[in-house]
Amino acid sequence: MKTQLLPALRLTLAMMLLCCGLYPALVWAAAQLAPGQGAGVTVSRHGRVVGFARVGQKFDRPEYFNSRPSAADYHADASSGSNKGPSNPEYLALVQARLDTFLLENPGVKAADVPAELLTASGSGLDPHLSPQGALVQVARIARVRRLSAQEVRNLIPRYTTAVLFGPDVVDVLSLNLALDELAGQ
Repeated sequence: MKTQLLPALRLTLAMMLLCCGLYPALVWAAAQLAPGQGAGVTVSRHGRVVGFARVGQKFDRPEYFNSRPSAADYHADASSGSNKGPSNPEYLALVQARLDTFLLENPGVKAADVPAELLTASGSGLDPHLSPQGALVQVARIARVRRLSAQEVRNLIPRYTTAVLFGPDVVDVLSLNLALDELAGQ
């Protein structure tokens, strides 16, 4: 027993040092190099914090570009995916309900034209971006509700689109919605 207990105790202490000391220290040191030193980058408007730069926020009013759905209901401290597979009946019903709602709010849009990111949550549940197609499919609704021309709204999208090194271009939804407010003089 002594020959097994001592190595197990040493391994436990080594893993505690590694997992509870060295790894958190390494993550903390890396966070100090990030913008905001790991605390997040806030976005302010008129001296008031309106959101975070890299965390998805809920926009469901018709005058705004909708965000990607969140499995965590946009709570950054509860970041997670839904953990439901693409054949799960409950998940399929949720996606269908999101599609039905989107089509109801965006008359004239065909179901085939709605990008998947407007119907499914990201792995973290907090993705702050849409594809340009995800933004463009919402232009008519926003223009109608805000009484702007569709071209005015469409022209904002490239200004808030970023090319990603490994992946498709992304649109920053928070910045785009703040630009809409500026355009409307709010």
